[in-house]
Formats: sequence, C-alpha cells, structure tokens
Amino acid sequence: MAMIREVEIRGFKSIYSAKIELGRVNCFIGANGVGKSNFLEALGVLGAAANGTVDDESLLRRGVRAGLPRLYKSSFISDRTPVHIAIGVKTETNAEYRVSLLNPLDSPEPAWSYKTEFLSDGKTEIVSDGVRHRKNLNSKAGLAALQIVDLEPDNPAARLMRRLQEFAIYCPNTPTLRGIVPDQQSRTPIGLGGGQLAEGFAALRRYLEDGNEEDEDILEQVFELIDWVADIQTTDHGANLLSPQVPRTHLLLKFSDRFMQKSRNELTAYDASEGALYVLFTALLCLLPNAPRMFAIDNLDQTLNPRLLKAIVSRLADWLSHDTPDRQLLFTAHNPAALDGLNLSDPKVRLFAVERNSNGQTVMRRLTLTDDLIELNRQYPLSRLWLMGHLGAVPNV
Repeated sequence: MAMIREVEIRGFKSIYSAKIELGRVNCFIGANGVGKSNFLEALGVLGAAANGTVDDESLLRRGVRAGLPRLYKSSFISDRTPVHIAIGVKTETNAEYRVSLLNPLDSPEPAWSYKTEFLSDGKTEIVSDGVRHRKNLNSKAGLAALQIVDLEPDNPAARLMRRLQEFAIYCPNTPTLRGIVPDQQSRTPIGLGGGQLAEGFAALRRYLEDGNEEDEDILEQVFELIDWVADIQTTDHGANLLSPQVPRTHLLLKFSDRFMQKSRNELTAYDASEGALYVLFTALLCLLPNAPRMFAIDNLDQTLNPRLLKAIVSRLADWLSHDTPDRQLLFTAHNPAALDGLNLSDPKVRLFAVERNSNGQTVMRRLTLTDDLIELNRQYPLSRLWLMGHLGAVPNV
C-alpha cells in the first residue's frame, strides 16, 4: 500500500508544529480560522516541491492560495519565526519525502529555495539532506523530481512522489459546476472549481457501465443520492435545453426529472439542483481511475442537505477503494451531519479535531471511539455530541 501514513509540518502558517497519522478517509472539523485549510495547503506545498519547483504558479495549480513568504511562515508572539518551512510525509511502506524551504521575508523571490531535501524508498536513501551544501546546485530546483526518473515505476519512493505531484485541493463552486464560468485551474478529470463536470461524468458512466455488476451497483448508488433523477446523460446538443443567453460548454449534463412530464422533464446543469452537481463532483473524484491518488476537498459539505451529506460521507470509503485500494481523501466540514456518515470503527476512517491553543497555534488531534464516547454515542449521534462540546473543535463565541 502506498497510502501516506504520517504527515509532519513545522513553521507553516498557523501550524507551528504538528504531526498526525492519516487514513483513507480523513475528516477535519473545527471552528472557522483554526487552520484546517492550512493543513491541506501544506500538503499542496509539498506536492509542488515534489514536482521540482515551489512558486506561485505551481501552488495555484494545486489549489494553494498564493501569498508572500511572510504569510506562509509561522509568526507567533510566543515563539520566534522559524527560518524555514519544513514539511514531510511517510507511507505505510516507510517511503519518505521531506523538504525545508526558504524565502526571504523582506525581499521575496519568485520561487522558494530548497534548504534540505530527503527522499527514501524505505530501504535506500535516494536524495539525502546534505546535498544542498554543494555549490553548483540550483537551490530553487528539487533534486528528487529528477531522481525518480531513474527509479522503477513500482519503487515505493517513485509511487510516493507521483502521489504528491498529483495532490490538489478542490473547492468546487456552483457557477463553475454549472458551466457558466470557466474554471481557473483546469485539470484532468475535473477542474479544481468543478470545471469539465459533464466530461468527467461521461467518463465515469462509460467506465462503470463497461465494468461488472459491482460497477453497475456503484453507478446506481450515485443515482440514488439524487432522488428526483430518473437518468443522467451527457449531450452536445443543448439548443432546446438552454436559453441562447446562457454560456455553455461543448458537452452538457442532461438530467431527467422523474416527477415531470416526459415531454418537458430534461434539465441541464444550469437548471438542476446544485446538490446534484456536488454529488457528481465528489463521486467522479473518488471513482475515476485517472483521478488523483490523494486529493482534498475543502468544505465538502457546502450546499448539501444534512441527510444527503451523511449519505455521501458514508459511501466515501467504499468509493475510494473501489478501483484504487490506496486512494486517499482529506476533507474539511462545518456541518455536523458529516460526522454521522463516518464509521469510526474502521481504522481507515479518521476524524480530526482542529483547534488553536492558548498561543494561537493550530493543534490537531485524532478523535477515536473511547469507552466514554461509545457510551455517549449510544444516546446521541456524533453530530449532536460535537454541538454539545464533547468532541471539542467548537468556536469560543
């Protein structure tokens, strides 16, 4: 298995020092502004480093907000500002990649410099910490990205690097999902804002319909989450479905409403409920073979009815492992209903409470089913326990 097990971060934004162990499904809860998105962005920075360059372009492509070095480096009254940002990960097979990055606060450069870089496949050091002392190296170019070219594709280090290079933070928005505004970061199989949703769904439907009975069951699960839908197709003929004034993409989603007369029951993504679009977006990222091996969705719960949110979250683990046994998802949520879809008795499903300590630093702790929590859970769902304050990670208002 190539799943990332351990993440360690030092000196990045509100995360002065943190170390956690991930599973397949990883849910991060907490008040606004505690650093949930910062954790995701730290992985985006590491993904850019794994690809060889850390600059605004490489960060934006991964869904990381571009910013000045002074906004990336931790800056707390209680502790000195660290000289560099350090981020590292380790897989279940002990492959490891870590970097420390530098950029002057007062005279920032377009690209960050690598102070140190380390890559190991669990047995052999491929790139070691001390290499940056050689004067002839370009400090703004990563060595590990070059070294993996010489590795076998199945080498654990090569698999880890590809995983990091693919990583991105998705944050869909309704206008982009509807296809009426362009996606600012287009990717395959879907853009970070939800662009190319119709093309992505067409690929997903072909993939599942060409498979076995289990694949067809998965497609049925997706349809069941949109209770008003009789069918979903894609078409490149939308003249009779959309007003001429509405911007359109080449391929359109076509929903058939089972409650409407068949002569007038077809809707495009422009007119369909936004919840349906978010369901399809999540499903294709979890299920398509060419989706990233590891990805994040910031605010997975936006626009979704609580019961629908619970149903989607309950399916995530099975969807992620359906085609690719080592696929991982990290997501943030503010709607308590998300917790009720998590099966915390599954060790691959993990819930993290994110808070700020008395110094304002982000701290993350995994919430597990202790005896006390199990007893409380017999009386109340996790969503209620969170609101009641038993899980922490609530705002002090």
